[in-house]
Amino acid sequence: MLLLAGIFEIVWAIAMKYSNGFSMLIPSIITAITYILSAIFLALALKDLPLNIAYIMWVGFGIVGTAILGVLLFQEKLTVAQIICIVIIILGIAGLKLFGKN
Repeated sequence: MLLLAGIFEIVWAIAMKYSNGFSMLIPSIITAITYILSAIFLALALKDLPLNIAYIMWVGFGIVGTAILGVLLFQEKLTVAQIICIVIIILGIAGLKLFGKN
């Protein structure tokens, strides 16, 4: 559930960029729908996961996914320091998954 929430988190952020300030109808609709789906799947994940771990992982998925897609889709630039920070976020998500069991 949490992975799906993270995927929808990434999709709504990318769709929002394509919506051009909500001036494009289809990307705006995709933004709204996937935003709601992201929240729904996060809520479902919270049935079985602690809030602090689930929320950090959800946000981390969004950060990493949108950063990578920003580079691929919009030719945004990342500095070496930014790439290192994204790797640290990925390691943090992995660590939470590995050590987050109660």
